[in-house]
Amino acid sequence: MSVPIAKAVLLAAGRGTRMRDLTNDLPKPMIEVRRKPILLHIVEGLRTAGVRQFLVIVGYRAEVVRQFFGNGARFGVAIEYATQVVQDGTGKVVELARDFAAADPFVLSYGDIIVDPANYQRLVVLENGTEAIISVKRNEDVSKGGAVFLNEQFELIDLREKPQASEPTSLWYNAGIYAFRPSIFDFTARLKRSSRGEFELTDAIRDLARSGKKVQAIELTGDWADVRNPEILAQLNR
Repeated sequence: MSVPIAKAVLLAAGRGTRMRDLTNDLPKPMIEVRRKPILLHIVEGLRTAGVRQFLVIVGYRAEVVRQFFGNGARFGVAIEYATQVVQDGTGKVVELARDFAAADPFVLSYGDIIVDPANYQRLVVLENGTEAIISVKRNEDVSKGGAVFLNEQFELIDLREKPQASEPTSLWYNAGIYAFRPSIFDFTARLKRSSRGEFELTDAIRDLARSGKKVQAIELTGDWADVRNPEILAQLNR
């Protein structure tokens, strides 16, 4: 039996230093792509897919996000907020969603990911026996993100964050949108700092898969962009 997902957690706490002057006054997820903030693209896409409850994790220039979205009513959703005080990686920040998720599954998206909205429909359903979903794209530069290793059933067997040239590589790139059951919190709680000095969500997902739980990969279709620098932003706004 499949479980529909009605909750989403959006990570919008970072400044995005690679955006240079563009983030002097606003966090990266509030930069406009095609005349609307990246975060609004995400909220609208998930709302269309049936998600109505949102937790937005804020940090840098949090007031910009809060003032724009408010309680979510004008966008047809309910929005709560939590603050990431210490910028120590994507792993521990997910802990802030524990009370919001409670016993329910939830979608989690990085706040700088633009996708074809049709993809959200496939990410808001967890099949029976599936503990989590990881979205992937083919043939992206895995040195800039996560290399995803899959078996013949398209299930996760390994996940390496920004692998070095000497490490194994993969055709599959971590596309930055997930679905989780609350069991993910058991693994984020046990995280140790990575070699980058951060708590990595990807380490928790890998540990979840290695515990014997099924982490299903879904290949995204259509447009996808990690709005990581001004050059990508310029291409999207042409």
